[in-house]
Amino acid sequence: MGSAVDGPRQWVPRSGRNVARGARVARSPGAPGLQECSALLSSPNVEVAVAPEGVRGGHGYAGPVPVDKVLLAAPRGFCAGVEMAIKALAWMVRAFEPPVYCYHEIVHNQQVVDRFRDLGVVFVDDIAEVPEGRPIMLSAHGSAPEVVAAARARGSHVVNAVCPLVTKVHHEVKVRSGKGYRIVYVGHEGHEEAVGTMAVAPEAIDLVESVADVDSLPDTDQPVALLAQTTLSHRDWAAVAERTAERFPGLWRPGRSDLCFATTNRQSALAEIASRCDAVVVIGSANSSNTRALEKLAHGSGCARVYRINAADELPDDLTGTVGVTAGASAPEELVDAVIARLAPVEGVEEVRITDEDEYFPPPRELRDLLSGVDVLATFGFGGSVPDRPEVNDRQLRASDVLAMLA
Repeated sequence: MGSAVDGPRQWVPRSGRNVARGARVARSPGAPGLQECSALLSSPNVEVAVAPEGVRGGHGYAGPVPVDKVLLAAPRGFCAGVEMAIKALAWMVRAFEPPVYCYHEIVHNQQVVDRFRDLGVVFVDDIAEVPEGRPIMLSAHGSAPEVVAAARARGSHVVNAVCPLVTKVHHEVKVRSGKGYRIVYVGHEGHEEAVGTMAVAPEAIDLVESVADVDSLPDTDQPVALLAQTTLSHRDWAAVAERTAERFPGLWRPGRSDLCFATTNRQSALAEIASRCDAVVVIGSANSSNTRALEKLAHGSGCARVYRINAADELPDDLTGTVGVTAGASAPEELVDAVIARLAPVEGVEEVRITDEDEYFPPPRELRDLLSGVDVLATFGFGGSVPDRPEVNDRQLRASDVLAMLA
């Protein structure tokens, strides 16, 4: 990640639309970190609002809702793991005749899922639903070992698009359980990532979500390790981690936090602007845990009006003043552009960037092998020189641009 630099610069929507006058970006070297975000999130009686039913839906026309100004949080939107997973599934769609199957939603965003479904991708919750011989992609959230094995036994080609940060936690579970540790895993029950992680060593792991859950754990003579779902907010994790350390002296923790850096960055960026806003709009789906953490954080900052929306036409039509905008890690940038276009800020857009993110996760190994083979065959078939062919430059492709091309 790059360091913050001073001074405004022109902000341009990735879609190319000229949505606001005087758009600029301000970088904030004093942006709040984990502890400040945790304090904002820990306010009692935090409640989350969603757009009223009359303005929800995501598909119909909705006119402008002119406001004074938009404060745009950065970083926002796609993280490196989501970028990798979306591009990987897009490559699968291009490489195979439909249908391509995907175990669970590739990421937690309904627009992304619908875009791929329109292209012939079939999302399943049970590998047994996949006909033998059909290509299968495993989602970014990580899958249980038995699911991976079943997919490989059934599919003609299996691509595991698990986020590398989740793979790290799976590895930690395997190593710690193998050394005789009892594992306390902080996560959300039923979330795909938590389900897949716990399945690595189900006999050695306990899921907790709260301090009360930690207090209810039985005493043990085993050494205890603490691990976490990567998409948790610091608020979800901190108090539970502290209580676990009190209950189990000598608690083992990984040298590097399990919490996703992108999740933390998006929370810190929102915390920087939320107190300056009359309303905050969080773009993302209801089943995205990092999106829900963002809306809770906005409420904890004292902002009177907070809305989680899926699309621009879900904006309430009575917004005024300064509106903060951010997006969860699974939300495409085109949704941000559309929201700002509908808000039509009279005084323009100020993008407040607390840091740069330059992390890149390459395509899954199984896909790299496939793409290399397809590239060689295509070059040879068109009479080109295989040794001199240009390499596929996945790093320079943005997932939002790939989605736009697929539309």
